[in-house]
Amino acid sequence: MKEKGCSVTTSYKAGIPAGTLVTGKWRGSRYLIERRLGQGANGVVYLVQQAGTRNLYALKMGYDTFDLQSEINVLKALQRQGKPNAAEERDLSYLVEVDDFSYADKEIPFYVMRYVKGEPLSKFLARRGSQWLDVAGLNLLGQLAILHKGGWVFGDLKPDNVLVSTYGDVELIDYGGVSQHGRSVKQFTEWYDRGFWNAGGRTADAAYDWFSFAVVCIHMMAESKLKAAARQLPQTRSTADLIQIIEQEPRLKSYSGWLKKAISGSFKNTEEAYDTWKRMISRTPARKSVRRTPGWLKGAFAISLFLLVCAIYLTLR
Repeated sequence: MKEKGCSVTTSYKAGIPAGTLVTGKWRGSRYLIERRLGQGANGVVYLVQQAGTRNLYALKMGYDTFDLQSEINVLKALQRQGKPNAAEERDLSYLVEVDDFSYADKEIPFYVMRYVKGEPLSKFLARRGSQWLDVAGLNLLGQLAILHKGGWVFGDLKPDNVLVSTYGDVELIDYGGVSQHGRSVKQFTEWYDRGFWNAGGRTADAAYDWFSFAVVCIHMMAESKLKAAARQLPQTRSTADLIQIIEQEPRLKSYSGWLKKAISGSFKNTEEAYDTWKRMISRTPARKSVRRTPGWLKGAFAISLFLLVCAIYLTLR
C-alpha cells in the first residue's frame, strides 16, 4: 500500500490459514497468524504473534488499499492527539506498523495494531454477570471520548466490536466504520443505527455513538424485547419503542436516566456522558452474591466447639 514505498494494489479478500507466517515486504517484520479475530466490510483481523517474541498484536489485512489507508490515518491521528482526562492511563500506541504481504501472487496491504486480550462484550457479560456493564460501559465511554476529541466518530458500534478484558478494560476493534465528524457514517449495523429507529440522520456526530451504545446496553439486558421492537415496519419504529423497553426491563432500571439522555442526544459532549455514567454507577448499590455456608463446614464448626468446651471443662476440674 502507499505508505513509505508500499505498493498500491487492487482489492483482494484474504483468507489466510492459521500458522501462516506474514512477512512484511518493505520492513521485513514477521508475524505468525494464530487465529482470526473478526471480519468486516473492508478486511479481516487476525491475532498474530511477532516472530521471535511473545508479543501479540492484531493484524488487519485489507480488501482495498484506499479504504485501509483511511483507517490508518485515523489511528495515526489518535496517536498524535495525546491523553484525555477520561482515560489518562491508556496506552495510545494504536498503530505498530504498516506494510504489504505477498501471498498467492497478490500484494495484500496490512497494518498491525495493539491487541488487548479479551472477549466480545456479549460473551463477557454472559460469563461474568450483567453488573460488569458498569465498569465496561465506563471504559467504553472513555474510548469514545478519545475518538470524539480528535473529531472522529466510531460509527459501527456493536457488541462484536467491543473487546473486554478480565477486569473490564475495553478495546474498540475494526476502525473501518470510523468517520470524520460532520460526514456521513461509513458503516453501521441496523439495530444500533439511529436512522433504523427514525431517531435522526446518519451524519457522524458524538450523539450517533451515544445512541448506538444505549442500544447496545438494551441488547445486553433485554435482547428478546429489542428483537420484537426491531421486527416492526420501518415507518412505525421509533425511540418510543426503546424508551418503553428501558422502563419495562428491571435490569435497565439503574441505567434508565443515562440511556434516555443518550437516545435523545441530550448530553453536551462525551465528557459529560462519561461523567454522568461515572456518577450513576457510584450511586448503584453493590451487587453482592449471598453464599450459603456448606453443611460440612457447619458440622466441623460444631465439633470444634464441642471439643473446646470439653477441653475447658477438663482444665477447670
